[in-house]
Amino acid sequence: MIRCKNCQSEKIIKNGIVRSIQRYKCKECSINFVEGDKRCKQTTAVKKALAVMLYSLGKGSFNMIGKILGHSPSIIYRWIRKEMQITTEPVVTSDIKEMEFDEMWHFVGSKKTRDGLSKQWIVLEGELLPGLLALVMLRRSEGYMKK
Repeated sequence: MIRCKNCQSEKIIKNGIVRSIQRYKCKECSINFVEGDKRCKQTTAVKKALAVMLYSLGKGSFNMIGKILGHSPSIIYRWIRKEMQITTEPVVTSDIKEMEFDEMWHFVGSKKTRDGLSKQWIVLEGELLPGLLALVMLRRSEGYMKK
């Protein structure tokens, strides 16, 4: 049975043929529509699926996927948002005994000290005016003394 695209009502009547396509009219909300979506090509559906796969695997940004598929990043964003809204949240069962985070092993036990990410910094705080606070962060020099 055909349902209204707007209100999902089954009170539908035929409303003429335009360009060899049967049109329908909803008696509830008075919207005209055709059955199916003829605007979407099969190649576009394949591109949408590929874009969602690339993004969900964490291997691509909207810009990169857009360049690969020949579409703008905003279109890719809308495709992924639409899929996200209709996809259910994954369920993690309680029978999982082990879990491996592959990317984490690159960072465990290795401190990045070259760029100052794990070095101590000096933070100076001062109030210039009432309600105006200033913070200055300085990296310690190599020959500093500890108390």
